[in-house]
Amino acid sequence: MAKFTVIIPYYQKQAGILQRALESVFAQSYQDFDIIIVDDQSPFPIEMDLDKLPHEQRLRIKVIKQPNAGPGGARNTGLDNVPAQTDFVAFLDSDDLWIKDHLKNAHDAMARFGSDCYWASITGGDAFYYHFGVAELQKTEPVVRLSESPLVLEVPEFPKVMLRDWSFLHLSCMVIGRKLFEALRFEAELRLAAEDVLFFCDCAIAAERVILCNDPGAVRGEGVNIFHSIDNDSPEFLSQQFNTWVALDTLEGRFARKTEEAASIHTYKHTARKQALWSQARLVKRRRMPQFNLLARWVWRDPRILQSVLQLAVGKLSR
Repeated sequence: MAKFTVIIPYYQKQAGILQRALESVFAQSYQDFDIIIVDDQSPFPIEMDLDKLPHEQRLRIKVIKQPNAGPGGARNTGLDNVPAQTDFVAFLDSDDLWIKDHLKNAHDAMARFGSDCYWASITGGDAFYYHFGVAELQKTEPVVRLSESPLVLEVPEFPKVMLRDWSFLHLSCMVIGRKLFEALRFEAELRLAAEDVLFFCDCAIAAERVILCNDPGAVRGEGVNIFHSIDNDSPEFLSQQFNTWVALDTLEGRFARKTEEAASIHTYKHTARKQALWSQARLVKRRRMPQFNLLARWVWRDPRILQSVLQLAVGKLSR
């Protein structure tokens, strides 16, 4: 059996997106892998892309179809079906592309340094400005340089660093070992946001060793991206911010005894509240009804949001 299992959740609305992602997988310089694709009730049929692959490539792919469960639920199905002989799981979003040495760099570094959690950098266009490369961490954080070519780093107190800013992490550049993929799963109910960040933290806490590679592992693609397709005026924005808050609240429980980590999470939770309330204020300004049902759920989970409502009202009156 293969050394790596590649897990790809599939939900797309146009032809060619998945085919392009798979071409980047089969172009890898390291070829000891198999692939699990979880068709999460995609509106565009998966067969349209798979039928264009050579027969020998198609034989290396297992397709699992399921009712729509969101990106976390789809990845969980993939994790539940990893073959017993697999050593590493690599994630790839169906709209992203791997760079040809991604699996080679991951295998070599994880084997050499005894790591069970690995990230490479990711690259993309101008719309991806908020992500930064692993090497940038050297400017602000204490790091250990494990290798120069490619540059491989280890960051002491990694969970604390990632909670301050996780913009150097991306699922399509993540590889995990057996200890992690057997024990950990995504929070499937977080369908619109933050299921990846919660999984990152759980892996960082459970890992024997986390290492980071500066060489890009993936290029951000242009297919359906649930998180980035929702802007401040989208009907789903409040749900997205609530998902984010729920994930952060869960994380706060993980780090309840760690002051710095809890402070970072507390700041992010406050930001989620403010962004949610501003979106509802814009609805009122346009003479539309706020989303009272979801706001009531939020208040039930998080009474502090009422303080944010008061602060928002006072701020508007003062102006």
